[in-house]
Amino acid sequence: MATEIERKFLVQGDGWRTVSGTRYRQGYLADTNGRTVRVRVAGDRGYITIKGPTRGVARAEFEYEIPLDDAEELLDTLCDRPLIEKTRYRIPWGDLAWEVDEFAGENQGLIVAEIELPSVDRAIDLPDWIGEEVSHDARYYNVNLAKHPFTNWSNQGG
Repeated sequence: MATEIERKFLVQGDGWRTVSGTRYRQGYLADTNGRTVRVRVAGDRGYITIKGPTRGVARAEFEYEIPLDDAEELLDTLCDRPLIEKTRYRIPWGDLAWEVDEFAGENQGLIVAEIELPSVDRAIDLPDWIGEEVSHDARYYNVNLAKHPFTNWSNQGG
């Protein structure tokens, strides 16, 4: 089984803006009991991803590349609205990499950094542009941002 171990943080300042990003569009076909089925277009590639319930900072994840035309048709015709729109910046950090997501559309104004870890207990050195950890705050899960966009929060960022 594939396992995703990921920690999420809010981003502060612009010190992370050192690389170019890739545009993402993604939507959800299903979201039941913590299990999700997501379709994504990242640049010029399409993916379908199945995720299990989150347990701490880990969850089962299975991702498969699919034809770009299929991914776009699924996003346009079958995925719930609104879609998640963002630009992802991949920033190498030691033997790991940060992924900074700068959201657009209905989540404009939100910037979140994620780091995937090889184990739950892996210590990480945080860059100075990393702010509050939101790993355990379900509002920041992309599936929930699709249902309750950041621009609709009454107390944005907190």
